[in-house]
Amino acid sequence: MAIYDKGLARSTGSRAAPAARRAEPMVRIGRRWRKAILAAHVVSAGAWIGIDVIVAVLVLTGRFGSTDEMRGLAYQALAAFVVWPMLVSALVCLVTGVILGLGTRWGLLRYWWVAVKLVLNVLLCVLIIVALQPGMAEVGEYGRTLGAGVPEPEDVSSLFYPPAVSLTTLTFATVLAVAKPWGRIRGGRRGGASR
Repeated sequence: MAIYDKGLARSTGSRAAPAARRAEPMVRIGRRWRKAILAAHVVSAGAWIGIDVIVAVLVLTGRFGSTDEMRGLAYQALAAFVVWPMLVSALVCLVTGVILGLGTRWGLLRYWWVAVKLVLNVLLCVLIIVALQPGMAEVGEYGRTLGAGVPEPEDVSSLFYPPAVSLTTLTFATVLAVAKPWGRIRGGRRGGASR
């Protein structure tokens, strides 16, 4: 049984198994820029999670508040202040994540955890635009009529889903970023996937 010595194999010129090559980033980013972009990515993700917590508090207050005025104000605040800050933080998180993917060894499609985070981020951005934002005018109007003492005209129980889905997804994405599970994606293109 032979013992393999990489240093000896290299120095003697004998045939050796190819060494694992470190993945090169597609875009060169200086160390300071990379740190700044990473900080923006983490802060935007934290802001996004914080906004989702606020959404959950407003939805719960709107549903279970002690007075109709309090409940109406919660729905009006939800309609007026939530969607655009959430969308901005989601887009900043997406853009900085893409830049980090292109500018670091992780790539966009080299590792499963990065690819899954990318898909989740895009999906949540689309849901904000397609599912959440269009109904906010009705939620605001519902809050005004509720605060004015008019009987409840519509069911808003579906508002429980956005913060539940988003917080669960963002928590999962955070766990992925910390744990980095599943390894490399096999058989993809050189620039975005494993070699």
